[in-house]
Amino acid sequence: MPTGAFKGSNPNSGLLQLHIAVLLFGGTALFSKIIPLNALDITVLRCVIAFFVLGSIVKLNKKNLHLQQLKHYFAALGLGILVSLHWVTYFSSMQRSSVAIGMIAFFTYPVMTVLIEPIINKTPLKRVDVVSGLAVLIGVTLLIPEANLDNDVTLGIATGILSAALFTGRNLLHKRYFSGYSGPQAMFYQTLVAVLVLSPWLEVDLHTITAETWASLLVLGVFFTAAPHALFASALRQLSAKTVGLVSCLQPFYGAVLALLLLNEQVNSTTIVGGLIILATAVFETQQNHKKNKA
Repeated sequence: MPTGAFKGSNPNSGLLQLHIAVLLFGGTALFSKIIPLNALDITVLRCVIAFFVLGSIVKLNKKNLHLQQLKHYFAALGLGILVSLHWVTYFSSMQRSSVAIGMIAFFTYPVMTVLIEPIINKTPLKRVDVVSGLAVLIGVTLLIPEANLDNDVTLGIATGILSAALFTGRNLLHKRYFSGYSGPQAMFYQTLVAVLVLSPWLEVDLHTITAETWASLLVLGVFFTAAPHALFASALRQLSAKTVGLVSCLQPFYGAVLALLLLNEQVNSTTIVGGLIILATAVFETQQNHKKNKA
C-alpha cells in the first residue's frame, strides 16, 4: 500500500485515512488474543513481515532507503530498541489483562510526554500538566483490581504503563533526531532493529506454527502494521497536528469496541470511568500541546 496512492491535500480524504489508520492501530491489540504465541514471538514475526512490506512501500514511492547522516543510523538503533520493547510489553499487557485495559493503560503516554518533555528541554513544568498527571493517576487507580502484582490484571496494567513509557521515549527521540523521515521509512529501520534485537529470544519453533497462525501474522504485519503507518503518514501531510492528535485518542475506543464485537470482551463500569478520565486527559493535553506549538 504505497503512500504515493494517497498524495494530495484533500482534508476529507486525509481524515478518512486517519480514522482508518487509527482503527487499524486499535485493531492491532486483538492479535494479542487471536495469535497463540507469546508477546515476544508475535512482535518478532510481525516485524519481519512489516519490514519487507514497509521497504516495498518506500521503494514503490521511489524514495531512498538510505539515511542522510551516520548519526541517524545510531538514532534508528535507539528507536528500534525502544519500539521493540514497547511492542512486547504492549502485547503482554493485553494478554495478561484485556484489550480495553491494556490500551487504556498504554494511553497514559500523552500525559507522560508533557511531564517528561519539559525536563528534556529544560523548560518549566506547568501546573496544569501536573494536574493532568494526577488525573491520569486517579484513572489508573480505578483500573487496578488489587495492589498486588500476583494479580494478572494489575500486572497487565503495570506492563501497559511500562509500554507507554517506552513509547514516550521513542516519540521524544524520534522528534529530535528522526522527524525528517517519512513514517514508512522510519518504521522500516525500527522493525529491522526490532527483529535483530529480539530474534535471539524467539521461543517458538517456526515449523510448528500452523497455517492459520501464519495467516494471522501476515494480516497483522501487512494490514495492521505497514498499512496504518502508510495511511497515518499520508494523513499527517493533509491535516493539522491537532486533528491528528485528537483522532488518535480514539484508538482505545476503537480497540475496546472491536474486542467487544469480535472477542466478546466485556468492560465493567469502573474500567469505563477510569478509561474516560485517562482519555479525557489525553484529549485535553493534545489540545494544550497544539496551542503551545501555535504560540
